Amino acid sequence: MNPTFLSWGIAAVATAGVITRPFRLPEAVWAVSGALILVALGLVPASLAWEAIGKGSDVYFFLFGMMVLSEVGRREGLFDWVAVLTVNHAKGSALRLFLLVYLVGIVITVFLSNDAAAVVLTPAVFAAAKKARTDALPLLFVCAFIANAASFVLPISNPANLVLYGNHTPALGPWLMRFTVPSILSIVATYLMLRWSQRDHLRGQCESNLPNVELSKNGKIALAGICATAVVLLTVSALDMQLGVPTAIMGALTGALVTWQERTSPVPLLKSISWSVLPLVAGLFVLVEMLDHTGVIRALSDVLKAAAQQSELATGAAAGGIVAVGSNLINNLPAGLIASSTLAQAHSATRVIDALLIGVDLGPNLSITGSLATILWLTAIRREGEDVGFWRFLKVGAVVMPPALILALGARLLLG
Repeated sequence: MNPTFLSWGIAAVATAGVITRPFRLPEAVWAVSGALILVALGLVPASLAWEAIGKGSDVYFFLFGMMVLSEVGRREGLFDWVAVLTVNHAKGSALRLFLLVYLVGIVITVFLSNDAAAVVLTPAVFAAAKKARTDALPLLFVCAFIANAASFVLPISNPANLVLYGNHTPALGPWLMRFTVPSILSIVATYLMLRWSQRDHLRGQCESNLPNVELSKNGKIALAGICATAVVLLTVSALDMQLGVPTAIMGALTGALVTWQERTSPVPLLKSISWSVLPLVAGLFVLVEMLDHTGVIRALSDVLKAAAQQSELATGAAAGGIVAVGSNLINNLPAGLIASSTLAQAHSATRVIDALLIGVDLGPNLSITGSLATILWLTAIRREGEDVGFWRFLKVGAVVMPPALILALGARLLLG
């Protein structure tokens, strides 16, 4: 068999495994198995595989820091405290509770990233739904969908933004000029369509006037750690530095301070983290390296360059739509890597690059495997005893994602 076709076949099977989770095996098992088989058969040199894994170092550090912050918040009652505040402000209205969760999700996504919205917000929302004695799933869907809908408000709102632009991420001023209107349209359209899709679950009343929960000293440390991390990320982004190591340091410092206050070992805290996410990301990076190794990236860059010479507007619209759908087939992190490598070779115009970014960020709202944030969300809700299958998510995503994508892409391309 042709080695190139064999490589593509192995990657396709691995990707299908990540999407469908046969035998209910974790997503990481399929991604890592595909990467190992490619290396074992000599289809991807081991040196290239290690190089590909190394490219994800910033992402690994970032996820580690966020997962530590989330676990500290969960253990120290921070999420229960937030839940009571949110439920009481909803004043017995399920619709108002839905809106409040959405607004909180916007803030967390914008200033801490979409992965943080999935990791940090989801446990708090689950606690709020439990205390409000209302259906948890519509509120949990908010955590998943806002994590992608608001993920291009700022460069730090999604690690995929930094992956796609690499060392050429626009400064904050130009970024806001290019993405403010598309972001607003994306956020509003996603809210309206998600609320409409969940309308039958949001009727009636929920609990209110819950007894106030006093935040413990360590809970306050967890809250301070999360807020400080947001400030650090904004500062680091403004200085055009990578986010991973600072996030890991902030998470580690917060975890260390809490365990020191409790005079306990950090081992139980570390054991509670969903470590399988990290090999999943590493496996995806190797699969993308295979595409570059087999000449797919070069072919894509030639097509993109030729199309842009014919019509920049049409190319941007088509490229944004294709990568939006493609992100659901291979996950938006590798899709962003592929797009970044393609753009580097094609020397594309700004509008085309921005259209690809919107597709990478917003397209994953179609399916549960579209983005790393949604996979993290799945991991978080499974820990709480909830689960959402591929088709169940797709039924909602098919309603919510297309209008937001069309409006955001149209605004960015037409406004110049």
